[in-house]
Amino acid sequence: MVLGMILAVITALSLMESAGGLDYLVAVAEKLLRKNPQRISFIAPLVTYVLIFAAGTQHVIYSLLPVIAEVSRKAGVRPERPLSISVIAAQQGLIASPISAVTVALVGALAGLDLGLQQVMMVTVPATLVGVLLGTLSVAWRGPELADDPDYQARQHEEAESDIDIAAHADRSDGLTDAANIEINNNAAGRGSLIVFLAAVTSVVVIGIFPELRPVYETAADGTELRVAMPSAIMIIMLAAAGLIALLFGASPTKAVGGKLMRSGVVAVISILGVSWLGSSFFTGNEEQIVGTIAEVIERAPYLFGLGLFGLSILLFSQAATIVILAPIGVALGLPASILVGLYPAVNGLFFLPTYGTVLAAVSFDQTGTTRIGKYVINHSFMRPGLVATGSATLTALVLSQLVIS
Repeated sequence: MVLGMILAVITALSLMESAGGLDYLVAVAEKLLRKNPQRISFIAPLVTYVLIFAAGTQHVIYSLLPVIAEVSRKAGVRPERPLSISVIAAQQGLIASPISAVTVALVGALAGLDLGLQQVMMVTVPATLVGVLLGTLSVAWRGPELADDPDYQARQHEEAESDIDIAAHADRSDGLTDAANIEINNNAAGRGSLIVFLAAVTSVVVIGIFPELRPVYETAADGTELRVAMPSAIMIIMLAAAGLIALLFGASPTKAVGGKLMRSGVVAVISILGVSWLGSSFFTGNEEQIVGTIAEVIERAPYLFGLGLFGLSILLFSQAATIVILAPIGVALGLPASILVGLYPAVNGLFFLPTYGTVLAAVSFDQTGTTRIGKYVINHSFMRPGLVATGSATLTALVLSQLVIS
């Protein structure tokens, strides 16, 4: 069921990408960034968060990172500041998104605890926003200003000696703003496909909050109404949106199947399927020993489960795969739903080792050299905002979950 939901969302996303909706979304985000260059350190993470929250995938950040690097450099803002927290904001937006693979996996794993999407989002959305805000403040004034940075000055000197201007080398185009405006104004199909997709996302959220809106397919003898389950409803809505995008906006199924989102989605499904099968097989075969060994420890200190989420996400480079493996173990150990949802933001440990795709992309796009991987590997630009955002989001989620989840 979880894989079916992921495939349905990826299908809708891929057809939206094929119709130009993803390009339209990125163009709107780019325009917002260019309107306020001096505040790029505060605006970039919020724009990134909303973008990932709406899209349900971190893939779109690759189109935004070079814009953030360029705008900040032109404004004289140290690119390390907005780039580092934007990468972290993307991870926070992903776990808050109602259609991301990791959220779908969590809701599926906790279905037996009578916990719905509504309660999860009431905790994760405000908690991750708090994390992004505090993470932004932790790097908003980090390091010297770009003009005063000795490494940047040394780079400029070296480039000047070789007759190459680093600013010109990093510059994409002064006319990019006009190009973004043209993309926004002339992409009617992209705009329409994005509207349909966002309407589908909104529908998923609404029926999660108000389950009585889901259709009744059977009435039991005792008068109990059996409604369409949330996983099935998500698949129906997303596949319907995919069909509408193809019919109304000329999205090519062939182009969608060969697109970046479909490829990354299929890779995610295969990875989750393999990890899920291996993890569930291992856990089922050794459930007595595993639960017996760690039950006492978790019972005394249930919050250690959060360290397990954080550590395993570092090793697997996937929030969804981590949840697929550990959430059923948490349920089997008898952890309350409030603890499981409260510790959920701890799954964002992907930044810890600077080998994740978005981290490496941010480093490579910053031609000024301020976004870097340190001498000792883990002393990189993303460590401080990552720890602050993940830690504060988890603590906030633990507090909120006690209030929201009974």
